[in-house]
Amino acid sequence: MQFQPKQKAAPTLGLIGGGQLAKMTAQAASQFGCDVVVLERNQHSPSTGLASHYLVGDWDDPAELLKLGALVDVVTLENEFVDATSLAELEERGHLVWPTAATMRTVQDKLGQKQALADASLPVPRFCDTPTAAEATAAGDKFGWPLLLKKRRDGYDGKGNVTVRSGIELAAAWEKLNGDANALFAEEFIPFQKELAVMITRSQHGESVMYPVVDTVQFDHICHIVKAPAALPDAVAARARDVARRAVEAVGGIGTFGVELFLTSDDRVLINELAPRVHNSGHYTIEGCVTSQFENHVRAVFGWPLGSTALRAPAAVMINLLGVGPGPGEPFGWREALAVEGAALHIYGKSPSARGRKMGHVTALGETVEAALATAQRAANCLRFGNA
Repeated sequence: MQFQPKQKAAPTLGLIGGGQLAKMTAQAASQFGCDVVVLERNQHSPSTGLASHYLVGDWDDPAELLKLGALVDVVTLENEFVDATSLAELEERGHLVWPTAATMRTVQDKLGQKQALADASLPVPRFCDTPTAAEATAAGDKFGWPLLLKKRRDGYDGKGNVTVRSGIELAAAWEKLNGDANALFAEEFIPFQKELAVMITRSQHGESVMYPVVDTVQFDHICHIVKAPAALPDAVAARARDVARRAVEAVGGIGTFGVELFLTSDDRVLINELAPRVHNSGHYTIEGCVTSQFENHVRAVFGWPLGSTALRAPAAVMINLLGVGPGPGEPFGWREALAVEGAALHIYGKSPSARGRKMGHVTALGETVEAALATAQRAANCLRFGNA
């Protein structure tokens, strides 16, 4: 049966991608009475039950994107991998897409992203294009070893990056990233003391709001813990906020963006990378802030006034729940985790579990970061995804 848009009292939001970010965005949109239409490559995803209508198709296919555009008022996306040329065709047919195809084209090519930030006089690690292995070796000689070798497209959670510690290791790293088929670039290795992040929401009208600077704790290139606010001198936090704001402006970002930063031992703030979407390091905002990153994203893409980003408590901590091995999408330890007072539990509804896969998160508020962390950790310790 052909889907027919109904007469509606509120706008309809189109989401490209149906994962946990789409799910939480759809939850935020629902509080405004919005309908949500999801385009996803798979029949089942975390957002399936929240969509007013669910389309299955290749999001890089302009024809599938046009089907989505015909059903909605605004299109947004939960990942940076959608082909920018296809998004541009959607715009050319008169559909609103936020962030724009031009922004996505800049951000999804990590070399192009770095160049745009550098052109805006923003602090980034030194970098260069490496179309050949010989040029990658030359970059190591220039920047010093170790060196980061990165895929220009489709890398995340450390996938698509290799730390090369000497010229002897370069050939193996090139082969691992399939450099003869994938465009690669090289980046200076930064021996940071902290990894920071800032979520920023910017509207179509240039209005922007900024969330607190947070500490992110990473293991194996995957975010495990987010602590808000970050333990920083006021001057450093202010510098991080300024750099993040200017970075989103530099790429013309509309909606909620994640800005990942390095803090060096001499208190320099460098941009690691941008995420042109709601982001893992902002999940704490659901319980932790007056207006979540997801709600402000919905507000921004519809052109509505943005909400307060103030913390609801002095501190908030989020802990990611990662799969430990194969198994169902439902965790062991539900009852015990729900009994932890002050812990908010989010299960994404992914199946199956896999080692390192993000299956959910726990958030807790507190008078201090340490108190919030203790509460969140008690709940997280109760839960296990997978049979390993």
